Amino acid sequence: MSTDIAGTAFIAGFVGSCLVDSDSGLLLAAEGDGRIDMEAAAALYTQVVKAEHEVIEVLQLEDHIEDILITMHSQLHFIRPLEKSPSVFLYVALDKKSANLGMARMQVTKIESNLKM
Repeated sequence: MSTDIAGTAFIAGFVGSCLVDSDSGLLLAAEGDGRIDMEAAAALYTQVVKAEHEVIEVLQLEDHIEDILITMHSQLHFIRPLEKSPSVFLYVALDKKSANLGMARMQVTKIESNLKM
């Protein structure tokens, strides 16, 4: 299993990222400059992912999460469950002023394709 998420550091506006097992909240890999506690982010965003799965189940939607975007005043928080392993997600925090969301999505897709789960 390759959990190398180092490529996320090259996304414009990069603040931090981590790969997380959403079943347990376990942090599998992390990158960042220390502005965000990645252990805490992994545990807390696991709850967000589980809540969204519950919404899909309760509303009986025949669908899955492609990504979750949380827009704050100064940051963008992007969560993407892996297509090959939906119980694992990639979380990326970006500085809103210097990030390009479209480009970030494309780069996250490329990074995801290089992960071996």
